[in-house]
Amino acid sequence: MDFVSLQPKATIGECYGPAMEIQEQADADHYFAMLVEHNLSHGENSREKAEEVERANLGYYAGYHDDETRARVERLFKCAHPIFGPISKGKPTAEEAFEMGRKMAQQ
Repeated sequence: MDFVSLQPKATIGECYGPAMEIQEQADADHYFAMLVEHNLSHGENSREKAEEVERANLGYYAGYHDDETRARVERLFKCAHPIFGPISKGKPTAEEAFEMGRKMAQQ
């Protein structure tokens, strides 16, 4: 799969949308490396922190997609939704998601 390099001011959709379409591990590894390099070019994160941020962002963005896409993205990018955890443990109900959000807001 050919990927266009990320523009300096790429939107969230431009960064993470293509990752939702990836099917193969080699493509995921290549794309993840691009995301990490993009992150490193925008701040003072260490490589370890950039990888952590990108995995959280991928997991969060995948949460807006269907379960199949989310599971594939979590597997390929070794990530999980930063609030709900991995889809393999199940999705929260609407009430559980609301309660998680409420607790986060109180912190």
